[in-house]
Amino acid sequence: MAINESTYGARPLTTAGEISLENVAKSYGSGPFTKPVVQDCSFVIERNKLTVMIGPSGCGKSTLIRLLAGFERPTGGAIRMDGKTVTRPGKDRLVVFQESALFPWMNTFDNIMYGPRARQEDTPQTRDRAKALLEKVGLKAFRTKYPTQLSGGMQRRAELARAMINNPEMMILDEPFRGLDAMSKELMWEYYAGLFEEWHRTNFFVTTDIDEAIFLADRLIVMTNIPTRVRAVIDVDIPRPRRLSDVFDNDHANQIKMQALSLLHEEAMKSFSGGSRAAADFVEAYSKRTAAGSGSQPASH
Repeated sequence: MAINESTYGARPLTTAGEISLENVAKSYGSGPFTKPVVQDCSFVIERNKLTVMIGPSGCGKSTLIRLLAGFERPTGGAIRMDGKTVTRPGKDRLVVFQESALFPWMNTFDNIMYGPRARQEDTPQTRDRAKALLEKVGLKAFRTKYPTQLSGGMQRRAELARAMINNPEMMILDEPFRGLDAMSKELMWEYYAGLFEEWHRTNFFVTTDIDEAIFLADRLIVMTNIPTRVRAVIDVDIPRPRRLSDVFDNDHANQIKMQALSLLHEEAMKSFSGGSRAAADFVEAYSKRTAAGSGSQPASH
């Protein structure tokens, strides 16, 4: 079933959903105990594109998500969505977090319907959209199942459907597939990419997985060590629709991957010199990967 106006109200392309960060800063604490986490950070999340952010562990990516969602206010600079300053959370920006946020006492259908019901929009049309989304994400046969009866991948798909039924201008995803096993994760990459290629809404996806980043991104934003700012913006000009086998057999994709890895390695080395365990792990993994050659790819399924 194709995603279109008749299934749940999404438009193929929009003129809304673009966010810009302008010299954004965020610090915690005060006086001599002030800790800057984000500093002089500027970039644009383009409408109708899938923008992926990657950076060293602990660099401030989650802080940026909270700022974009409006859960926190920046210490300096401004965040604007379609020209209007972001000052609070809004249904135009929905976040899918690392941890499952499905309500365990609700079945799959009721979880997806939570947003519309909270807004008193439980109409026959909305219920039809929920059913269409269940079919689209492959959970039609699991509509009466509870989260504990679903696999990790199924839970992630249910959460995507629960966000999509609210028809946001922008979806923000914070490492949503992090807890999945390698095979489930790769299946979710292709599944999520297919949803985006049909839906074409603005997506901002945060990850620490370089393969995930390259496969999904239209644009890749590489962040510095803490206090974080943009180190580089890389256009991932690989045609869509994408399949894992096509992308990771692609010399151009591997060149982009090695460019991003080199930048991340430089930032991790800075953090490593300060004693970061996560940075030490990255440096070790990077050394093994480069020793094995630049043509490595995810495990096949």
